[in-house]
Amino acid sequence: MISPEQVAHLAHLARLKLSESEQEQFTAQLGAILDYMEQLNEVPTDGVEPTSHVLDLVNVFREDRVQQTVTVDEALCNAPERAHQYVVVPRIVE
Repeated sequence: MISPEQVAHLAHLARLKLSESEQEQFTAQLGAILDYMEQLNEVPTDGVEPTSHVLDLVNVFREDRVQQTVTVDEALCNAPERAHQYVVVPRIVE
């Protein structure tokens, strides 16, 4: 069980200002969460391999291979304004 002093300490670390009623409410809620976690600790996990994800995931990226690329002129052909190899945009930082 979590004590009101521990909740007050957590609130201080999180920079939260809790009223007395909020502190009592959080004490009860955090106590319920910790009780549930204790129930999970009782689940038999002998012989269960640790996993990082419940599903077997595979890399969904395509194979990295050389393909034809666009030239600078092709990439900038629809730019409203350009200077050398760059698109000219309005200045937003002064």
